Amino acid sequence: MTTRRMRLAASVKGLGYHASAWMIPGVPPVADFAHYRAMAETAERGLFDLLFIPDRLAAALYDVPRGALGRASTVTDLEPLTLLAALAPVTCRIGLAATMSTTFQEPYTTARFFASLDHISGGRAAWNVVTSTLPEEARNHGLAAMPSKAERYGRAEEAVDVVTALWDSWDSDAFVHDTGTGRYFDPAKMRRLDHRGRHFRVDGPLNVPRTPTGRPVIVQAGASPAGRELAGRTAEIVYTVQNELSAAQAYYRDVKQRAAAHGRDPAGLLVLPGVLPVLGETRAAAHDRLRHLREQIDPQLGLAHLALFLGDLSSYDLDGPVPELEDDPAVPSRRRLWLRMAHEQKLTIRQLYQATAIANGHLEAVGTAADVADIMEEWFTEGAADGFNVMSALAPQDLDAFVRLVVPELQRRGLFRDRYESTTLRGNLGLAPR
Repeated sequence: MTTRRMRLAASVKGLGYHASAWMIPGVPPVADFAHYRAMAETAERGLFDLLFIPDRLAAALYDVPRGALGRASTVTDLEPLTLLAALAPVTCRIGLAATMSTTFQEPYTTARFFASLDHISGGRAAWNVVTSTLPEEARNHGLAAMPSKAERYGRAEEAVDVVTALWDSWDSDAFVHDTGTGRYFDPAKMRRLDHRGRHFRVDGPLNVPRTPTGRPVIVQAGASPAGRELAGRTAEIVYTVQNELSAAQAYYRDVKQRAAAHGRDPAGLLVLPGVLPVLGETRAAAHDRLRHLREQIDPQLGLAHLALFLGDLSSYDLDGPVPELEDDPAVPSRRRLWLRMAHEQKLTIRQLYQATAIANGHLEAVGTAADVADIMEEWFTEGAADGFNVMSALAPQDLDAFVRLVVPELQRRGLFRDRYESTTLRGNLGLAPR
């Protein structure tokens, strides 16, 4: 009988998830290649399943409220696939997950990028499927406005189907390299796609051979019904924003049931909620650290963070209540989550940005290494998670602390591996080759 083990991803977002990380002592001024390499090496030392690079296709040039512009370090990010291709030869076992949007990228190019990364890394590539949401991203790609959610998800559904079909263009033994007959590949083991759909027309085949494990791993973050349905049908890892056990359990059941409804084994869909650990030698020290981190958020950036989903609140008293706001179907999940938090916990505007601008609505695990492991174990054993997407408030120090302190605690409890099982991402995740 195989023991179920926790899966861990390291979510590496520049200098960390703290809005003002660049101003805090000990944090480097810029997230250059050396920074990402150090983070990858730390995560691999901690036996993480994969390194995840989130991404957006626009610089964060927000001046809402007025005066916020120029205060954030998140205006520049290295392109994820280029970055992971460079990290592949300096790592050995850890998976490499990059974000690429279906709204702006053509499926053929997506399939080629990730198949190439899978070959370069020896079977460790993963595609984080996103539909994009920011109007700035649309304007950077020739659109006056972002397409509707229904349009974006319709395009995403078709794009994933086309990409996976392109990955299946060649049998694993299609390239015979037979010098005797002069045949380089066997045409009978090649498949043209000839796809004619609503959004795409793609002939195929892909001009990259079949990858080491058949296909890169597909990752998706589905919160809305459309997102959950896409995850249930296509994803092998799903990231989710949850901060309450009961809500996480409901989400877990929902996406697993959706996978089963599509004829899939629910065990083949791994649910990894985001968790932001805040560690201290004692619980009091950890809570003091969290309070200090929150106090270090630049108020302008805190308001800019809220403005993305709640609009400009700068005309209100920072230490007054969050105002009653109308629902906005364009950003339902995060907006509703934050408003519910504010009203149920009676938070002020300042308290709301302090509570969300670091973890961004994800689970905060605060305490000693044992306390953090307790929280993760409860979610793992009580049907809320198959593992976690570990976020660092400050990089690289928080990931290093997690690897030094929490990973050994999880290993002592028999919840996490003590060695990699495979050289491929699918092998380490326990997912079958495709």
